[in-house]
Amino acid sequence: MSVDKIFPATKAVIVPGNGGGSVEYCNWYGWTRKALNKIPNFQCYLRDMPDPMTARESIWLPFMESELQCDERTVIIGHSSGAAAAMRYAETHKVYAIILVSAYTSDLGDDNERESGYFNRSWQWEKIKSNCKHIIQFGSTDDPFLPWSEQQEVVDKLGAVLHKYQDRGHFQNTQFHELVSAVQDLLQESQ
Repeated sequence: MSVDKIFPATKAVIVPGNGGGSVEYCNWYGWTRKALNKIPNFQCYLRDMPDPMTARESIWLPFMESELQCDERTVIIGHSSGAAAAMRYAETHKVYAIILVSAYTSDLGDDNERESGYFNRSWQWEKIKSNCKHIIQFGSTDDPFLPWSEQQEVVDKLGAVLHKYQDRGHFQNTQFHELVSAVQDLLQESQ
């Protein structure tokens, strides 16, 4: 019996990007939570994060562990800063999958990003891969905040299944059908 059969995914946790207000009404987060909660025997969680402006790793990762209870049955859906948090979390925790939306690898020369703590050391790509059964990435070449080279680096280093677009910017739309489909596909694989 495979590990996937022993530990199927039972929940998703949406980890938002930094800088937003109430995440329920920000971007596609609330819409996606509602769509995923329609899946039988599956639950999607979305919570306002502590320290929402800087998104410090030292605050977000313990919150993901203790409050959101991300574990080997969890699909972590991380957007922007949330994607950085998902990758750092997966360096030291087993999770069912990470779905990275607008992922990047450096502080982009930004003081707030530098202060978050995610980019002050090398990424542990092999540990991330060994702690995740599945890695999916959504990226867009016209992202106004992230160079494509950094998004491509994440794909290359993690061997992520890439959903590449030219017209989605930073994925700040209000619905995200392709993401819901990606989660549904993962769940079908785990049955």
